[in-house]
Amino acid sequence: MADKCPVDHGSKSAQECPVDHNSRSTWASLLPGSHSAGTSSSADPSSLSKEREVSSIPRAEDGNWVYPSEAQFFAAMARKNHNPDAADMKTIVPIHNAVNERAWGEVMKWEAGRGGEKCGGVKLVNFKGKPNQMSPKARCMTILGYSAPFDRHDWVVERCGTRVRYVIDFYTGRGAGLASNNPSFYLDVRPALDNWEGVKMRVENIWRSWSGNQWNKSTPSPAS
Repeated sequence: MADKCPVDHGSKSAQECPVDHNSRSTWASLLPGSHSAGTSSSADPSSLSKEREVSSIPRAEDGNWVYPSEAQFFAAMARKNHNPDAADMKTIVPIHNAVNERAWGEVMKWEAGRGGEKCGGVKLVNFKGKPNQMSPKARCMTILGYSAPFDRHDWVVERCGTRVRYVIDFYTGRGAGLASNNPSFYLDVRPALDNWEGVKMRVENIWRSWSGNQWNKSTPSPAS
């Protein structure tokens, strides 16, 4: 359907495309001054905007994916008994959209130079949220003492007939959360290792990083 947003988190309806049912409360808690902790608000849900923003993310069929409106975001959370506050929607919806735009930008960095432009560009085919399924890399990082991601998405893109699944782990940046006026996010985006293309891309990325470091070490600094 053309009116779904790029992150449906397992949903099949445009009304349910914003943040996953199991992670909405986590996203809401990241908002500065969030009302999700139970503070009452005078905001009226009926006043929420029904306007929807078209993303920069191409669909496999035609056009681009469309993000949910404030009203849709609120309704989807309310249906799952997440006790949303209408006042939060004017903050969380732009954050939701901006973070997904950033995720697509990271995917495009991986896809650069791989020939997608020859057939009209790389397109997002499908997507699924897995907030309760920690990726192997994220699990290893937590064992080493790093914070766990608060959400995970899997996006499948198509490049001239070749499909690649990307794993995206979402982390809160330093200073993010209720005490911060500027919530920040770190996205760990990489091809999944479930097919040869993903393995090849990861190996090539490691080689470029290593060879680039070796080149920098061997290149003399310019004379002052």
